[in-house]
Amino acid sequence: MNQQTISLGLKENWRQFTLLVIINAFVGAMIGLERTILPLIAEADFGLVSKTAVLSFLISFGLVKALANLFAGRLGDRYGRKPILLLGWLIGLPVPLIIMFAPSWGWIVFANVLMGINQGFCWSTTVIMKIDLVGPKQRGLAMGLNEFAGYLAVSLSALATGYLAATYGFRPIPFVPGLVFAGLGLVLSLFWVRETRDYARLEAWLAAKNSASPDSDNSSANLSFKQVFARTSWQDKSLFATSQAGMINNLNDGMMWGLVPLFLVGFNVSLEQVALVAAAYPSVWGIGQLFTGALSDRWGRKWLIVGGMWLQAIGIGLLVVGRTLPVWLVAAALLGLGTAMVYPTLLTAVSDVAHPSWRGTAVGVYRLWRDMGFALGGILAGLLADIFNLSAAIAAIGVLTLVSGAVVAIVMRETLPTRRKKIVTIAQVEQ
Repeated sequence: MNQQTISLGLKENWRQFTLLVIINAFVGAMIGLERTILPLIAEADFGLVSKTAVLSFLISFGLVKALANLFAGRLGDRYGRKPILLLGWLIGLPVPLIIMFAPSWGWIVFANVLMGINQGFCWSTTVIMKIDLVGPKQRGLAMGLNEFAGYLAVSLSALATGYLAATYGFRPIPFVPGLVFAGLGLVLSLFWVRETRDYARLEAWLAAKNSASPDSDNSSANLSFKQVFARTSWQDKSLFATSQAGMINNLNDGMMWGLVPLFLVGFNVSLEQVALVAAAYPSVWGIGQLFTGALSDRWGRKWLIVGGMWLQAIGIGLLVVGRTLPVWLVAAALLGLGTAMVYPTLLTAVSDVAHPSWRGTAVGVYRLWRDMGFALGGILAGLLADIFNLSAAIAAIGVLTLVSGAVVAIVMRETLPTRRKKIVTIAQVEQ
């Protein structure tokens, strides 16, 4: 049997951690390709009128990504993280080409099925790998850095595609960078990423040795998939609160993706201005996570989540009542700041509660419910927009966001450990 000395901690693993941050930026840039112009392509290139039909790409993406998250976590626990990361990139490679040359809207929907698998496998796996590397002490910071890279890349990619579309048309030029993103992500993952599953095993071993997992239940270190699913979805009140908040968060994110470009175009806003609003939201979100992830390690998880959800609701309300570009930019910034408070903190809270031996599966279950928000948001927003109008659909999602924050305030307990026992971060691991 081989023995390998490994260490938990951001400082100890900064090279591998930095590489995973860069790879996650390419994951984010892939989805950023669609954030500004894909809903507009539905109307301009394919003549779709129904908002529910327009948002069919978002529904397919959300459903598939949710399931991919679930399988990524479970398969990563069983077979290792790196194979799932590589598979995600292989599946994502043809997506830009399909969108560039799709002869019908059905091909766009199919491309988003592949995109959902790509995002679910690659993003989930990079999240889990970073959690593996840093150990319990700096999870919030790790998630902040991860989500900063991903969503700043979403913002820059959305801005670039908007400007490319204004100059060269909707297709194919704005999607050419996607070929570069997918190719670089695959090459870096194949040749330089190391497997991290042993780091989770080390943390579990240290937790058992010290009789103290980071706020997790050591008596249930070995749970079946069914047990983890039930615990994460409804049995554990804190995990339930995080799962429903994640779902509503992505429901309003899907609204920003699918409806807001159409909403702004209705006020005769130029494509460049639509790109500015579409980019402002994830840029504030991405940059803000540099600070909010670390703050959650100091201040706690619960009230950052509650405050973030309520700030999102304020931003959505301002978006609806605004009639000028500066107001819409402020609304997008508020929504981005609220999401920055929520997004890495929810992931960190799940990691606080879950035992290292089933953490990957728990993260996958949480991300299943979170990304179901894309699908539910696409259905709900599309139906409300078709029955009433775009403003009513956006306002309804704002109300749901406000209610979700109240659920967290009432149900969730604080998951940040109030006492930390010093955990030795260098040990011998038998493989």
